[in-house]
Parts: sequence; structure tokens; C-alpha cells
Amino acid sequence: MRPGPGKKMNPAIALPSPRRFSDLLSSGLRGRANPKRDVMEQQARSDEDQKLVSRTQAGDAAAFDELVVKYTPRLYGLVYNMTSNHEDTNDLLQDVFSKAYKSIGGFRGKSSFYTWIHSIAVNMTLNFLKKRGRRFHLSLDDMDASVQNDKEFLELTATSSPVREADLSELQGRLNEAMMKLSDEHRAVVTMFHIQGMPHAEISKILRVSEGTVRSRLFYANRQLQNYLEEFRKNPVS
Repeated sequence: MRPGPGKKMNPAIALPSPRRFSDLLSSGLRGRANPKRDVMEQQARSDEDQKLVSRTQAGDAAAFDELVVKYTPRLYGLVYNMTSNHEDTNDLLQDVFSKAYKSIGGFRGKSSFYTWIHSIAVNMTLNFLKKRGRRFHLSLDDMDASVQNDKEFLELTATSSPVREADLSELQGRLNEAMMKLSDEHRAVVTMFHIQGMPHAEISKILRVSEGTVRSRLFYANRQLQNYLEEFRKNPVS
């Protein structure tokens, strides 16, 4: 499944439900719950990826297909949350995987393939956003279907009154708008940490900045999001 022209990617879950995102924001700069488990999972993932990379470098194109299948959902969620546009995300992922395929011969494993492919995706998306030079706001009609079908979101709205449902819809819209008011760099950090669950160390490798810079960007972005959503924090949906 090497990326080809016109190939459409399936959207992954984008923004969490409003309550879940509020909980994530309130967690501030705390680290991951089980760093030892994270390290073990990362090592297993890295070993598997390296085998596929080695096969690809030896001329086995099918091995790269497996990497595309494996990383498409995560990269789709990452790019979509940065661009808020499905068509742009599809186009960008085509470019990301095409660049990765052309460049993989020079991959020497100084970082994990996971970090390498995410670095390509983040940098290409940031460059795209700079060239685009304008902001897009998510409309409720464009809200990702995966979010609307999220179990937690459904539980919140299942027994709601019409007023409460309207409040939740408005909050989701405000959350999307708040994300798009962040700078491209701050939105990238929020997406990777809060939505995709990456630890600070991994984000710092992907962005090629210090962990301190990641923490400061995350702190600033959290504060901005909290300010944008202050009206709802004062009157939480319950």
C-alpha cells in the first residue's frame, strides 16, 4: 500500500470529548502514568519497525506498505489536528509517505523510525501551514465523525436535555476554535501530548528542541486554551 495519487486516508479520532479534554488540561505538565511500561513498549515498537525498515532498504517494497498501514491512523490524527482540514491532511500524508519512501535509504537508525516519520510529518505540516498563511476554523459540520461516536462523548449526551446537548455542541465548537487560535507550533505540542499521548522526551526529539522548550510551549498553550474556555469552566456541563 505505497502512497499513490488520489489515495484517501481514513480519519482517526481527532479532538477528545470536551470533558476528557478538560481533564487533560487540568493534568497540566504531569508525565505519563507508567514510564517503565512506555519504555518497554517503545523498544518493542522500535525493534519491529527496524526489521521493516531493513527489509525496505533491501528492496522489499511490501515492508514499507506495512509501515504505511501501521502509521497512517496516528499520522492522520496528528496532521488533521494541526490543519483542521481533511483534504489537506490526505494530501499531506501522501507527501509525507512519499518523502519517507524516497529517503528511507539514508535512514541509519540514530533515532527510532517512529520519531523519524513523525518528524517528517510535523515539519511538512508546519511548512504547509506557514505557506498557507491563514487560519481555518472547524465548523460543527466538519467535526470528525469519530469524535461524535466516541463512547465517552455518547455517555455525556445520552441522558442530556436539549439545552445540555446544545451546551455540549457549543463547547465542542469552542474547543475546536480554541485549538485553531493557537500558533502552529503550540497546536503541534498540544496535539502530540494531550491527544496522541506522547511523552515530553519523544516530542522533543520530533521537534528537535529541548524538553524544557516542550514543557514551556505546553504550559503556554494550556493556559491559552483555558483562557479561551473560561466561560465553560466557570459553568461546567454536568
